[in-house]
Amino acid sequence: MREVSDDVFSAIMEDMRRAAEAEILPRFLGVTAEGIRTKTAPDDLVTDADIGAERRLTEALSAHFPEALLVGEEAVSADPSILTRLGDADLAVIIDPVDGTWNFAHGVPLFGMIVAIVSGGETMAGLIHYPVTGDFLAARLRRGAWHIARDGTRARLSVAPAGPIGEMHGFLPLHMFPAEEQPVYAQSMLHFGRTSTWRCSAYEYRAVATGAMSFSLNAELKPWDHAAGVLIHHEAGGYGALLSGETYRPAMTKGRLLLAPDAESWEAVRRGFVEGR
Repeated sequence: MREVSDDVFSAIMEDMRRAAEAEILPRFLGVTAEGIRTKTAPDDLVTDADIGAERRLTEALSAHFPEALLVGEEAVSADPSILTRLGDADLAVIIDPVDGTWNFAHGVPLFGMIVAIVSGGETMAGLIHYPVTGDFLAARLRRGAWHIARDGTRARLSVAPAGPIGEMHGFLPLHMFPAEEQPVYAQSMLHFGRTSTWRCSAYEYRAVATGAMSFSLNAELKPWDHAAGVLIHHEAGGYGALLSGETYRPAMTKGRLLLAPDAESWEAVRRGFVEGR
């Protein structure tokens, strides 16, 4: 498996900062109707910032990993066959140029940039950048997960302590589940202290990896949303798997991904969601 060196890791962070400063921040709060397009649904948006930031990141990351498969969210939108090659790729770089595009397009400062480095089907490094605040969450496999402030100060990440599910707060994007499943999941929300959705994987992973929230259940498996975040959560001490019990892999496209503080609380949360189904 391919490890990511300290120098390359730092260079990727700088690439993300530069792309954000050039393509994203100048457009935030200035997005017009002419700069927004829809993709698969009326609220599945793409903006000029998504396109520009992915182009810059693709160029920069190709220089660091010239042999890698580049899997950008917008590139896959244009050519879905790219995603089918991820499972067999020896090395892949996954890019989400603006995660939380709906928030970005509507002036809500909950959005981020996500990059994951995948080797042999396993995520080796994950980085999430928050352009508005200038900081990062970052992890490398078996090397811990860290918050890296704008000034470079680092703090080790740790997930929330385990506890009764009735006291847990977590994420459940009810609107993303099939209509026939929504009443069941809506009922299951009553088992927990609070459920919410922020329409942004970058910020939801920030919340579960820093202990602000205890769990998240995701309805869709898109590698640009989850490959980096699952690694960061794991390296912060958390436990994650599909509801079926399968270990998450970036190439997976079907299943329900559940994250929790540890394996025991994961099982308790899982039971909370599947009771009565």
